Amino acid sequence: MPQRKGCSSLNEPRLVARKFLARPQIEGVGTVVRRSIGGGKCMCLFVCMFSKNVKFCDIAVTAPAGFPDHPHRGFETVTYMLQGAIMHEDFEGHKGTIEAGDLQWMTAGRGIVHSEMPAAQGTQKGLQLWINLASKYKMIEPRYQEVLSKDIAEAEDDGIKVRVIAGEALGIKSPIYTRTPTMFLDFSLKPGGHLQQPIPNSWNAFVYILEGEGIFGNMISQPSNSHHILLLGPGDGLEAWNKSSKLLRFILVGAEPLGEPLVQFGPFVMNSQEEIDQTIDDFENFANGFEKARHWTSESQIN
Repeated sequence: MPQRKGCSSLNEPRLVARKFLARPQIEGVGTVVRRSIGGGKCMCLFVCMFSKNVKFCDIAVTAPAGFPDHPHRGFETVTYMLQGAIMHEDFEGHKGTIEAGDLQWMTAGRGIVHSEMPAAQGTQKGLQLWINLASKYKMIEPRYQEVLSKDIAEAEDDGIKVRVIAGEALGIKSPIYTRTPTMFLDFSLKPGGHLQQPIPNSWNAFVYILEGEGIFGNMISQPSNSHHILLLGPGDGLEAWNKSSKLLRFILVGAEPLGEPLVQFGPFVMNSQEEIDQTIDDFENFANGFEKARHWTSESQIN
């Protein structure tokens, strides 16, 4: 059988180690969130099996709900819009609209205060991944990497389409710079599609199904459908099949574990409780990265 471009056969496909449903809950101001990784009872499992990434959410928000002015420190947020648009604004004066298919990779670093609010009528839908930063990067200056939908790297081959948010797939690489090696891939498989996607053996990885039904790991696995999170076991890649009559679309996220202590308190992610306490003190006293928060309020809050 001819080999697909950019693909290699897998010696040890990863099996599904744990499967659970992402259930809706309310966060922000009236925002419906399907929390897949990093919430409630999932936190302990998550920290052990996926110690680099902090949280993964499937978000649906309709005005006037949203995420008004709030701080972050110590990690990165990756916002990938699926439907509608979100208006983003921060205390450094950076603002803009993230529309359907667009990507924003925000490094909060030493501190940022921002808002994320609906910018269109109806329901806005998107995904947000929080990625922990290594201790040596936690206090760097904030920065953004933003890519419009039309500029996101894409590839198609034999019933498979991929949008490469970060990492590489089907021979196509994303231009996004990740401080810790990370893949974030948006796959669509037509009926009959069969995928083999390499993942470095040392990385942790999970799948989140956006729509349709697929088989993951091996041919005898039970099918999984939309809004399920699949934590993958060890191996050198993911194998997936679409045996249904409808499109299968899913997100694959993988990353190299940091191997460092992790302490999270709300929007702050650090390495120790002492660092969390210092961060809270800095935020409350407008210091060490939060100076501009003293006199800043987003336009969405003013209006």
